[in-house]
Amino acid sequence: MNFNKHANLSGTHAFLSASKHHWVNYDDKRLKQAYVNFLAAQKGTELHEFAAKCIELGIRIKSNNKTLNSYVNDAIGFKMTPEQPLYYSDNCYGTCDSIAFRNDILRIHDLKTGKLPTSMDQLYIYVALFCLEYGIKPGEIQIETRIYQNGDVATENPTASDILPIMDKIKRFDKIIERIKEKG
Repeated sequence: MNFNKHANLSGTHAFLSASKHHWVNYDDKRLKQAYVNFLAAQKGTELHEFAAKCIELGIRIKSNNKTLNSYVNDAIGFKMTPEQPLYYSDNCYGTCDSIAFRNDILRIHDLKTGKLPTSMDQLYIYVALFCLEYGIKPGEIQIETRIYQNGDVATENPTASDILPIMDKIKRFDKIIERIKEKG
């Protein structure tokens, strides 16, 4: 048998794919909610791409107390770098939405497009990754983290006592994973 090629589908996944098979147990209402969530996630990805491009080009968005506008304008104002990967090892890395480090002040901002409340834990991990990657001691710098979501900006100033345990856990967990990989 000669199978159809479908070259245009290479690397893609359908919403109703076999690899995400849980939909076979959905009723109509659950399917609709799952698809609405899927569309919201796609929109969030597009908004992040748009924000990153605005920040890169220095294009401010008219201030109107919208989350996206505040996020973009603040990132431009603080001369932040958008979508910056931070790397400790192949087992632990991530990409922060925007970051700046100058005059011993580390700023990490995160744009959240979903409705559910979020945690600063993700940003604290980025701070830990930054400190590990660049050999910075968190007690020797000022740190500001911000989450932009639902028209609000949540700001925290974590200290070394917040970040050092995360750094230690990253290093410890990385070693555990590497030992498991070696045993294969």
